[in-house]
Amino acid sequence: MTDSTDAPRPARRARLTPAGGVLAFVIVVLLFALAVPMRTLMEQRADLSRLRHDEQTLEQRNNVLKQQVAKLNDPVFLERVARECLGMVRPGEIPFVMVGKDGAPPAQTPGGSNPAPIGTAC
Repeated sequence: MTDSTDAPRPARRARLTPAGGVLAFVIVVLLFALAVPMRTLMEQRADLSRLRHDEQTLEQRNNVLKQQVAKLNDPVFLERVARECLGMVRPGEIPFVMVGKDGAPPAQTPGGSNPAPIGTAC
């Protein structure tokens, strides 16, 4: 009699049973079903980050504009701009224009010939 424990057994090959195939198919379908929402989630997070950055930038710009509005509502500042940049005078004042040796007016206004941005002196 031969001992069955001494004889080498052939290696057992793994088989895919129908239940295992269905399980593998269900797992693959679930992975694909989760991939689309995950991609959408990542895109929305990137959009949210970009929008937060844009919000901060616009908040800073809004604060600068508020400061310019406050400055333009200041009558002292407006008078200075009118006198220096626009050459305006109050009623009753006598304006003087400096004339060069050749009789021509100066090439530049007191603040320069380029128009100044709003909120600056010239």
